Amino acid sequence: MKVLLVNGSPHAQGSTYTALREMQQEFEKSGIDTEMIHVGNKDIRGCVACGSCRKNGKCAFDDLVNETAPKFEACDGLVVGSPVYYASANATLIAFLDRLFYSAPFDKTMKVGASVVSARRGGLSATFDELNKYFTISGMPVASGQYWNSIHGNNAQEAAQDEEGLQIMRTLAKNMAFLMKSIALGKEKFGLPQKEPGKKTNFIR
Repeated sequence: MKVLLVNGSPHAQGSTYTALREMQQEFEKSGIDTEMIHVGNKDIRGCVACGSCRKNGKCAFDDLVNETAPKFEACDGLVVGSPVYYASANATLIAFLDRLFYSAPFDKTMKVGASVVSARRGGLSATFDELNKYFTISGMPVASGQYWNSIHGNNAQEAAQDEEGLQIMRTLAKNMAFLMKSIALGKEKFGLPQKEPGKKTNFIR
């Protein structure tokens, strides 16, 4: 089994990394392979709604999004971490996720998702909600911990002092590992839930 962790902070080893690294170590104890990719300092533009991905199966802008798509397809779980900017996620990360989730053509059903947020003080729950929406629109079960998945600190050194925040990350990783393994067993025995043909209902007639 494998988990892909996405660090949406511009700082490669800041507060967000501290939270993700705590999870990564817990996954490894559970025998789960991990890979962490750093997104927050990359030059990633937003989606321009060109529709090219629907024809070609990948985004028209050939950058980290297309590089990550096969890793996303191969993984059993995805963890997305972000710092809080004005009660929202890092804009570079949002551009990355918009294009990744929209352009990647594979079925994401039953891949387990989890979001992690870091901040000095406030805006954590709003950012947490924002990131979880990528999972719930894609048929991905959302892993939970013992509290909202957040850590406090203005830098890695401060985040490392948030004992409750670090415990939340370890609990989240343990719960996520259990959920992924349970889903794998369920798929073996029962298969994936049968899907109905998609229906699109517009509000304007």
